[in-house]
Amino acid sequence: MTGLVAAASAVVLVLGACGGDDGDETPAPGGGTTAAASEIKVGLAYDIGGRGDKSFNDSAAEGLDKASDEFGVEATELEAAEGETDAQKEERLRQLADAGNNPIIAVGFAYATALAAVAPEYPDVSFAIIDDATLVDEPNVASLTFAEEQGSFLVGAIAAQASKTNNIGFVGGVETPLIHKFQAGYEAGAKAVKPDIQIQVTYLTQPPDFTGFNDPAKGQTAAAGMYDSGADVVYHAAGGSGGGVFTAAKAGGKLAIGVDADQYLGAAPDVQPVILTSMLKEVDVAVYDMIKSSVDGKPLTGAKVYDLEAGGVGFSTSNSIVAPFTATAEDYEKKIISGEIVVPTEVGG
Repeated sequence: MTGLVAAASAVVLVLGACGGDDGDETPAPGGGTTAAASEIKVGLAYDIGGRGDKSFNDSAAEGLDKASDEFGVEATELEAAEGETDAQKEERLRQLADAGNNPIIAVGFAYATALAAVAPEYPDVSFAIIDDATLVDEPNVASLTFAEEQGSFLVGAIAAQASKTNNIGFVGGVETPLIHKFQAGYEAGAKAVKPDIQIQVTYLTQPPDFTGFNDPAKGQTAAAGMYDSGADVVYHAAGGSGGGVFTAAKAGGKLAIGVDADQYLGAAPDVQPVILTSMLKEVDVAVYDMIKSSVDGKPLTGAKVYDLEAGGVGFSTSNSIVAPFTATAEDYEKKIISGEIVVPTEVGG
């Protein structure tokens, strides 16, 4: 057993109902044939935190579970370890490929360097990467990205409406160009509602330290500092660290905004009341689409962007306290889709 396997979380086999006898071939849409779905093996390489983070990785897992149930594919899941190198990520991807998984989905931009090295070694394997568009020229890689800035604009507009102190906050897990998109959209949405609103910003770690996506204690400390400095709504784009933001909001009697999944639904009952809304990033849809394309015999390649128009981002309404603010957000949504509003992707843009 390699050190990588020992460091990874348990490999999980997900088996759904088989769609036909082994060895059968079924027509692929548009012509051609593909192996029975029950013969397809899917490899999923999680980012730090893995299944159970109640955010980014769990959204990917939801898409995998749906595809497993619907198509009967077999899946192998491996989790990243904190502080690992690109070489270790490469080993994880090769392990999945050598085990016969096809497609293989890398969950998170942190896999970009590793996948750039591994994809050419396995030209007959279809790969996908979430949140990275640097590999669009690789013939066997699908780059599945999101318009995070658009969804963040909407929750920024909600935060500004909900704020009674004219002071809100943003907690980023790791300061990268991707998380800057969340911040840029959030700030633009808030200022569209209240041009003079104060926005506090904190990043938990700097690259190459990616533990900021899985450190609830740091998230709690950062958010508590913002609340103490006058903020009454804090939005996090920090993965598993967001749990700490919710804890701080509850302790301070303030509000928080989740990310990626509808975090109200997965939160403990005592924390749910402080989760005003969540910026929905439908990673589950991207994962499902990649698997379905392989089942159909036409694996995705190139770039695919999940934006507001495609239903790839949005905001949740599970907590009824958000109701007074949704009409304004929905109006902005229409203007973004029509092109009347172009949301910046860079801070200060």
